[in-house]
Amino acid sequence: MLSGLGPEACDSLSGLDLASITIQCCSVCIGGSTQKLYIMLGTNDSLQVSFDAPGATFLNRPWQEFILHTGICEADLWSMGDLERSLWTARLFPVLLPSGPTTLNAIVWFLESLTAKTPQHHKLTQWLSAWRVSLKEILGRVDSRLACMTLREAFVKSTRATIAAGLEDCVPHSLLPTMHAALDYGGMNEMLETLDDVASKTEASGVLARALACQADLLAAAAGGRGGLRCGPASNPAWCRALRALEAGQQAEGVRLLAIERQHWLARPELLVRAARHYEGAVQRIVERAVGTVRRWVQPLPGAAPAPGRWVCASCPARIDLAGGWSDTPPLAYEHGGTVLTAAVRLNGVRPIGAAVRRLEQPILLLASHDSLPITGEGDVKCWPGWQDGCWDAECTKLQHLEDYRHPHAPAALLKAACVVSGLVDPHSTTSLQEQLVTTTGLELHAWSVLPHGSGLGTSSILAGAVLAVLGEIQGTPYDRHSLLHAVLLVEQALTTGGGWQDQLGGLYPGVKLGRSKSTLPLHVEVETLTPQHTRILEERLVLVYTGRTRLARNLLQDVIRRWYARQPELVAAVDQLEDTAMKSAKAFERGDVETMGVCLQTYWKQKVALTPGASPLAVQHIMAVLAPLALGQSLAGAGGGGFLFMLGMQPWPADAVRSALSTLPRCDLG
Repeated sequence: MLSGLGPEACDSLSGLDLASITIQCCSVCIGGSTQKLYIMLGTNDSLQVSFDAPGATFLNRPWQEFILHTGICEADLWSMGDLERSLWTARLFPVLLPSGPTTLNAIVWFLESLTAKTPQHHKLTQWLSAWRVSLKEILGRVDSRLACMTLREAFVKSTRATIAAGLEDCVPHSLLPTMHAALDYGGMNEMLETLDDVASKTEASGVLARALACQADLLAAAAGGRGGLRCGPASNPAWCRALRALEAGQQAEGVRLLAIERQHWLARPELLVRAARHYEGAVQRIVERAVGTVRRWVQPLPGAAPAPGRWVCASCPARIDLAGGWSDTPPLAYEHGGTVLTAAVRLNGVRPIGAAVRRLEQPILLLASHDSLPITGEGDVKCWPGWQDGCWDAECTKLQHLEDYRHPHAPAALLKAACVVSGLVDPHSTTSLQEQLVTTTGLELHAWSVLPHGSGLGTSSILAGAVLAVLGEIQGTPYDRHSLLHAVLLVEQALTTGGGWQDQLGGLYPGVKLGRSKSTLPLHVEVETLTPQHTRILEERLVLVYTGRTRLARNLLQDVIRRWYARQPELVAAVDQLEDTAMKSAKAFERGDVETMGVCLQTYWKQKVALTPGASPLAVQHIMAVLAPLALGQSLAGAGGGGFLFMLGMQPWPADAVRSALSTLPRCDLG
């Protein structure tokens, strides 16, 4: 972006790479006279970040690279008394040279030095002898008639073009530094308007979601670290109309309504943070609509409903993720593509997850969850230990009792969401619940898991699959595994927990299998069950260890999705590597190569930690260090942060050695 330059600038700039570079000529008042001054910046530069901070740049290059190539040193840019050492305060720009007024060449040599094969000693000497000023000093001297155009509008205009092109062309790198630089120039409103324009016009779901996510990032950045936590509810009634429009697919109208409401939330940091939350809520609506494309793969089979009073039951194993997890999570699953290797596992020979349902004569829904296996007799469910008949988590007699199915911590929320997704009830209908259940059926529905909360073994998704399975059977419309795999995604979105597909893949399909989804919509998961002949290797070598810590997957998930839409380089690289590791591990399993599987498992754990640094708390690191001499590879199950650890032993049947090693840890429960 060039501004205020005359025709003579062509010779000075010939042959230089000016992509993402802004050069401006402005007038400054010095000693009562007006002098020309040239400014050069990169569109990704952030003005007030300390020059030695990670990611700090000048001309889009790290400061150390600029200093190395030009020969300029820190003392040339800042005096001893300068507490703030940033691009904002760096005395980079000559006003007067020993020979007279400054010229464009007095700063063009910055760019020339970055690619020159030999040092530019003469130009460095000339620059050192000039009277130089910083951007901070320039703003106090700029001619007010030209200031807005030369120092702000030109830069913001260039940045708007960069942001729009970056989104529309789906560039894989982060746009955050560019937006933050514009924010430093007071360009927040212009950036928000640019993102509004992209979001309202694009036909790509991923571009729409990323534009809205960028707006959330920009609003949060404008709060300057104040205003409270960014994670939080997005349910203020003032935003509901806009969010409902997006839910209904009214894209342009939803974006327009968001922009109108946004104007009331810009005055204070706490308002900016709350606005950012609601823009993230808008992103969630777009992801939910994209995931909703799996409905075409949910195809109930013909069947007959059992008689009232007869129990229909389903039980499932847990799952461990051997490689590729996180790549299955929407939106990564359909924007990047996902590949995950999983295995079904029993605990102490028992399937720990299940559901049971029976029809009732009355038009009512009785819902209960349990942390123990049912007591059965003659193939029928009798009761649950410690549970008294009538102690329901939810007793639904009217539609209002189902309204909280989108709140994952509400009583029986998962069971309610499954009833909605299965088509048993429609909470948004004008027909009463009792009238709906007269047409379908009243139910007594139970679900159970004996796994500890936050186990990392895929409990909630597998439980949703079990509940959907019995709901399909009881209505005479059973699901096959392929339909259940995709229907669980709908339940997770309805619950707003936003899970991926690997948990239900691991628990609903037997043995070891590889799941894959392509970078396209509609979202579809292809499943390849691997040769079972090598399963015994896992049975002999695999050990599960409960760490005693509960992990919070949803907070981790929010962070990963936020960083994905920001296209943070470390996260994008890690997601690329996940799929490669999953394919290598699957091929090793097919060969019976347990050593390579162990290497892949250890690599996978490192990838998890790179994705979510909180995945490896200190207590878990201590356990892993103790087990390392016994393990070919080890990882926490699921998202990490706690729950179960699993390892592939160097030797078959390593459980006794594991117990012995763990006994050296303080307060270790080996029960």
